[in-house]
Amino acid sequence: MPTLEQAVHDAMRGVIDPELGDNIVDLGMVKRVEVADDGRVDVTISLTTSGCPLRAQLMDDVRRHAATVPGVTDVGVHFGEMTADQKKSLMARARWKARDPIPTEIPMTTRVLAIASGKGGVGKSSVSANLAVALAARGHTVGVLDADIGGYSIPRMLGVDEKVSADKDVDGKVRMQPIEKRIGPGTLRIVSMGSIEGAEEDEAIMLRGLMLNRAVQHFLEDVAWGDLDYLIIDMPPGTSDIQMGLARMLPRSEVVIITTPSLAAQKVATRAADMAQKGFLRVAGVIENMTAFTCAHGDTYALFGEGGG
Repeated sequence: MPTLEQAVHDAMRGVIDPELGDNIVDLGMVKRVEVADDGRVDVTISLTTSGCPLRAQLMDDVRRHAATVPGVTDVGVHFGEMTADQKKSLMARARWKARDPIPTEIPMTTRVLAIASGKGGVGKSSVSANLAVALAARGHTVGVLDADIGGYSIPRMLGVDEKVSADKDVDGKVRMQPIEKRIGPGTLRIVSMGSIEGAEEDEAIMLRGLMLNRAVQHFLEDVAWGDLDYLIIDMPPGTSDIQMGLARMLPRSEVVIITTPSLAAQKVATRAADMAQKGFLRVAGVIENMTAFTCAHGDTYALFGEGGG
């Protein structure tokens, strides 16, 4: 029978570092577990930095899991800081762990296209919507995931104002049902933060990077997408947590980079492509948007320059 100290140490495997996605025992963060005669337990956790913003959450999780062990009467949580070698070992494990894809509801036969850009205002969402409609018009079933959590626009662009519903599947798990819209012989299945009950188009959604990534993961894991020919993901602009998380959640994704003739857009788009390649995602192509205007007389004018793609 394990000692109380060992039982508490084992219970710490239930505490997941929310940024690294692994338990704090395997990450080497549990420095010490001390047990007093009266059943009080003191757990010392080593953080990568003393100013860790998730310190309070980790403290609550450690207390909650330690308190479930029979014989524990009180729990104290203390924090220290990792040495340089410990940090190096932790990050090596985290990078290796990130190679394992997260299970999702997206069929393996689905072609996943992440529509990305380095900066906003280049027409990324417009391209996502138009591409999805064009594919559906050819008879395909197309999922549209609006991953721009704080700046969603897909529901308005596709003309849907319904809210997603939730139903139990045959396994008893509750899954969200995407909004379906027929386009000729094909079908769109749409999920967006703007389609969640309670979301208001004129109210800001303020989430930290970690929670943004979790929202996208939720859309991939807990939505009943069904059989899809394509999944179009309208990515947020930039190279942040959501973009990095996609490489782990859907490592087979292909990235389509949207840019404009503007030099600023070109430079930032280059960084977006570099991020995709570092995440081992294939860059399927580059679309230069807002390239030219053809007037009623047939003359073409490059209003914003040309050659940005």
